[in-house]
Amino acid sequence: MPTSVKIFDTTLRDGTQGEGISLSVEDKIKIARKLDELGVHYIEGGWPGSNSKDIEFFDRVRDMKFANAKITAFGSTRRKDIRAEDDINLNRLIDSGVKVATIFGKSWDFHVHTAIQTTLEENLAMIYDSVRYLKSKGLEVIYDAEHFFDGFKNNSDYALQTIRKAQDAGADWIVLCDTNGGSLPGEISSIVKAVKENISTPVGIHAHNDCELGVANSLAAVQAGAGQVQGTINGYGERCGNANLSSIIPNLQLKLHYNVISEAQLASLTQVSRYVSEIANSHMPVNQPYVGNAAFAHKGGIHVSAILKDASTYEHIAPELVGNKQRVLVSELAGQSNVLVKAQELNLDFANEPQKTKEIIEKIKDLEHQGYQFEGADASLELLLRETFEGLEEIFTLESFKMIVEKTANRAVVSEAIVKVKVHGETIYTAAEGNGPVNALDNALRKALLQYYPDIQQAHLTDYKVRVLDEKDATAGKVRVLMETTDFNHSWNTLGVSSNIIEASWYALVDSLRYALLGRTRVEPAAREQQERLGLVNH
Repeated sequence: MPTSVKIFDTTLRDGTQGEGISLSVEDKIKIARKLDELGVHYIEGGWPGSNSKDIEFFDRVRDMKFANAKITAFGSTRRKDIRAEDDINLNRLIDSGVKVATIFGKSWDFHVHTAIQTTLEENLAMIYDSVRYLKSKGLEVIYDAEHFFDGFKNNSDYALQTIRKAQDAGADWIVLCDTNGGSLPGEISSIVKAVKENISTPVGIHAHNDCELGVANSLAAVQAGAGQVQGTINGYGERCGNANLSSIIPNLQLKLHYNVISEAQLASLTQVSRYVSEIANSHMPVNQPYVGNAAFAHKGGIHVSAILKDASTYEHIAPELVGNKQRVLVSELAGQSNVLVKAQELNLDFANEPQKTKEIIEKIKDLEHQGYQFEGADASLELLLRETFEGLEEIFTLESFKMIVEKTANRAVVSEAIVKVKVHGETIYTAAEGNGPVNALDNALRKALLQYYPDIQQAHLTDYKVRVLDEKDATAGKVRVLMETTDFNHSWNTLGVSSNIIEASWYALVDSLRYALLGRTRVEPAAREQQERLGLVNH
């Protein structure tokens, strides 16, 4: 059994076949760089015989240096009834400039007859000729035995013949594919063992996730003797996706103790996983194992009380090993331990305030009953805790705001907000237009505060979400608004709840700006005017 396992990443090829996943050439190059830093051994860049985008990718990476990974090109065996030397797709693999080619061929007799409609003998010749031709050009050849497990279960003799042909032609790796994703770990294990008894070429596994077993099947294959695992970051891929390398890599290294990547590279796994998610513009599930935002999040009071004593009571590994971190959530399920942990994070001394701790827990529970949810709004929670235990300077108070939304036959919708607030005893009356009512409200409030707090111009809204809480009440239902704001150094989330979406947005906006101004120095209007005259402040 191998002591190390090679990782073959196909995010840039198989991953892009997933619904909603589309990568530009520039995106693919960025991800390839990040995968190389992670330490994967093979990066499958695409199919140069299928589209111009992949051809451009291989042209651009031809002269790039990669520290850890070999760039591979993907294709199929030659077409039936022609010579390998005359096959356009095989020649494009050679012309792509890669040192490694991955080609797939048929292992299931049903597919030979139905999909490519040829004889079993011709299919064997297609496999042998294609591998032999690529090897004659000096390439490392990985042969993907498509539908191998289904083929083996239906006709094991023929399935084994196909991979023996690849071996005879000189394939460097033979990868067994569970293409339909319908096999179980026990089947995978027994079939891999049978293959290892029949061929001497190193074996790999390529699993799909149609039964939610892509990771389990990949691990079973390795334990049965496979030395290469193919998969994608975050499990992207066709139908239900491919085996998820973001889970496979730490499972192999931390649980099964194989040599896969370095400890430092493993510690970058969470960052790489989230980076790929951002580039792919794909929502990353918070509960994704190892790398998800909630993978090491604790909500129940009993759980939090235990992790305060020893984190291993409710964490199967130290989150830092994969670059993640422990989070304690404060909600209606919170106990005193949750609030104490949150206080420690904020450097607040709650130890001598047991009564206030109980009060804040009850207040949080009451707010969550109204529809607030602080798990995703740490900034609003911090403001609530600081108000209770430290007291916060009241930066401004609302006197009134008015929204005007006008639509005429010849003009686009125009939104205007009129805001009247009191800032340090002075009443400020401002108006501003915006791209929608919330943006107009944001602009008007900033306009009122800017003369006192010029630093506020650094913070800007980056995300805005609305959730209807009482769906049965339709448009009259209560809504929760979640806002994300950034000042280029870090981001924070705030929330507001109301039966009126504008009021809910106002609450979230107020918290956002209050949080942005924590610790900021107030500038008197007269001093600001002098700074502007001297050119020290941007208008």
